[in-house]
Amino acid sequence: MSLINKNSALNALLEASLGTVTTQENLDEATIRNGVDAGSMVLLGNPNHTNVRATLVGRPATIKVNANIGTSPMLNNTEREMKKLASAEEAGAHTIMDLSTAGDLDGIRTAMLTKSPLPMGTVPLYALAKKRMDADCDPTDFEHQEFLDEIESQAKQGVDFMTLHVGVTRRAAELAETGGRVLGIVSRGGSITARWMARRKEENPLLTHWGEVIEICREHNVTLSLGDGMRPGAGADAGDAAQWEEVIVLADAGRQAREAGCQVMIEGPGHVPMNLVAEHIATMKRIVDNAPLYVLGPLVTDAAPGYDHITAAIGGSIAAMSGADFLCYVTPAEHLTLPDAADVREGVMASRIAAQAAEVALGRPEAVARDREISAARKTLEWDRLTAAALDPLMVEHRRGEHKTEKECAMCGKFCAIRMLDGTL
Repeated sequence: MSLINKNSALNALLEASLGTVTTQENLDEATIRNGVDAGSMVLLGNPNHTNVRATLVGRPATIKVNANIGTSPMLNNTEREMKKLASAEEAGAHTIMDLSTAGDLDGIRTAMLTKSPLPMGTVPLYALAKKRMDADCDPTDFEHQEFLDEIESQAKQGVDFMTLHVGVTRRAAELAETGGRVLGIVSRGGSITARWMARRKEENPLLTHWGEVIEICREHNVTLSLGDGMRPGAGADAGDAAQWEEVIVLADAGRQAREAGCQVMIEGPGHVPMNLVAEHIATMKRIVDNAPLYVLGPLVTDAAPGYDHITAAIGGSIAAMSGADFLCYVTPAEHLTLPDAADVREGVMASRIAAQAAEVALGRPEAVARDREISAARKTLEWDRLTAAALDPLMVEHRRGEHKTEKECAMCGKFCAIRMLDGTL
């Protein structure tokens, strides 16, 4: 029996959205069905997220961009997060993740699900750890069943995909500790899981109860986004034993999930020097059986705090050209503070630029056509036409603002190279 036939919620979503998705992606129905069935694509959409916009991730669909938002213990303002949600949508993000760790997490989550049609992801472990910390307990003072209950609760609320760090095993955590890492474990979910295992002397509860997790998520068509808890947080740590130990475990967990009818994405790889990005992406895709790859960056240098949206966009364009399917944005605030709405916008645009650059390099017709349309509009100095084709029309209008009535741009004026030769000067 196929993956689609084992997942009634996915089957229903596919039937309801196939016409729209084929038009959006410029793909035929057979390509989409076969890709989803084989696990090289996932169709995001939980039926409990009643206004969800079904979104296809995975080759040969277009490269998607995710925006992370959410509160923190130091900056906890729900209104601020709703503004960030609006900013992400306006900038063209395809999905959002609520990574809130402070405030009324259920309230924030349900408000976002109600307000936005974008598929939404979460990290259920954050909510579980927060409950323990609110009770003045260790964040890892929870039982297996409590973890399963939290996953099920969020699935029933309508969460469309969940980051679950099933690959953070005792062996992987040991390798991260003893393998000479510069920066250790930088994933919050990975760190919490490693702490839980160290205190309990037990294996990762997700791994030991993986079958139950799959059953919950399949019922609600929650796509499993298998988290990169061992991702390198420094370029110097890229490609170490802990990272690849996790990837191997994720591959096996992904196979089990797909065989049971549950959709799967794989996350990774974090900070990776530019010369290693293509190799990492190709190797990961091969190990995980060509499942959709959801990447944070990769950040190609560690030396640009405040500009990590740029370092991530450089890595993201190489990653997407090399096989990554889904880019998680990085904002200028990364590593420094919680982003605001302006940071969210910059992060989304940086990742969209990375995706466009990759798709042009891959020869995707729509991306190539957009670039050609911009060039044609520049040739004829048709600013409205150029604005309409731009990834960020608002930026074009802003930059043109003071001289928008002029035929030439303010860089050249009467020295315009195009008008110098077209006979109109």
